[in-house]
Amino acid sequence: MNAPNVPSARIDQVMCDLPSEKQLFDLAELFKIFGDSTRMKILYALFESELCVCEIAAVLNMSQSAISHQLRIIKQSKLVKNRRDGKIIYYSLADDHVKTIIGMAAEHLEE
Repeated sequence: MNAPNVPSARIDQVMCDLPSEKQLFDLAELFKIFGDSTRMKILYALFESELCVCEIAAVLNMSQSAISHQLRIIKQSKLVKNRRDGKIIYYSLADDHVKTIIGMAAEHLEE
């Protein structure tokens, strides 16, 4: 049903451009990751440097198990990647898109 005084071509265009339900669900899930302050602290730390779990724990003054739990969630969302160096696993942001998202959100809040 068209809204009064709204050209149907505009409505048709918007409806055509809307993402699928799956895409919207996946996007909402991604933003849930950013909705936790501990995960944001981890992402901000990794924004600055590649770090291992013990380094992240020291920076955030948290236990290594708490950091590992949050990193598992963040990694499942493909926001961080890791590399092994001997027995130590180092974490970093997955790509520049993650830096852009964080940077743009911070910039938006500062407006």
